[in-house]
Amino acid sequence: MPLLHRTLLACLLLTLTACSSLHQRETLELGGDEAAWKTHRSAVEPIDSWILQGKLGIRSPQESGSGTLFWLQRQHYYDIRLSGPLGRGATRIQGDRQQTTLEIAGRAPVTADSAEQLVEEQIGWRLPVDHLLWWVRGLPAPDSPSNLQLDSSSRLGRLSQSGWTVEYSRYQEVDGVELPQRLQISGHDLLLTLVVTEWKPGLSE
Repeated sequence: MPLLHRTLLACLLLTLTACSSLHQRETLELGGDEAAWKTHRSAVEPIDSWILQGKLGIRSPQESGSGTLFWLQRQHYYDIRLSGPLGRGATRIQGDRQQTTLEIAGRAPVTADSAEQLVEEQIGWRLPVDHLLWWVRGLPAPDSPSNLQLDSSSRLGRLSQSGWTVEYSRYQEVDGVELPQRLQISGHDLLLTLVVTEWKPGLSE
C-alpha cells in the first residue's frame, strides 16, 4: 500500500477512535449484561416524544410535598406541568434548548435562557432539567460522564451523574419497550420520587 494511502487510513482510524471515545462517556459497573444493555438502550434512545403522567414527591431541608405531573415532550420542546406540590398550586415549565418559561399560579410568567437557573431562582429547586429528559427514559445524559449499575434484566438500575444519583426500582413494558415506572433522584439536598401512572411514548414525525 502506498505511503500516502497508509497515512490517510491511519488518520481515519484515529479520527474514528477519537469519536468513539468521546461518545462513550459511560462507566459500566459489574451487574447485568453489557450487550443486552446496549440493545435496550438502542430501543429507547429513538423515543424523543411522549406524554407522561404520574405522581411526584419532593423533599428538601426546607420543605416537602407531593403532587401530580403531566409531561408533554416533542423532540426538543417540553411542557411540564405540576399540580399541588408544596402548596404552590399549578406550576408549568415549557421551552426548548433556547428558552424556558416558568409559570406559577398567581405570578407573572418568567422567561430565561437556562431552565435550571430559572427553576432555582424562582422556586429554589436545583433541578437538572436537561438531564431529566434522559433519566426519565432510563438513560444517562450523553453530555457528561456517568457511572451505571444494571439490574438483573440489564436495564439501568442505578445511575450517578453530575452530582446526582438516580435509582430505578420498577419498569413497565410499553409498546414493546421497557420504560421506568418508579425512580428516585437525589442530590444537592433534594430528593424526587416519581411514579409513572401512564406512559405514551412516540417518535416525532
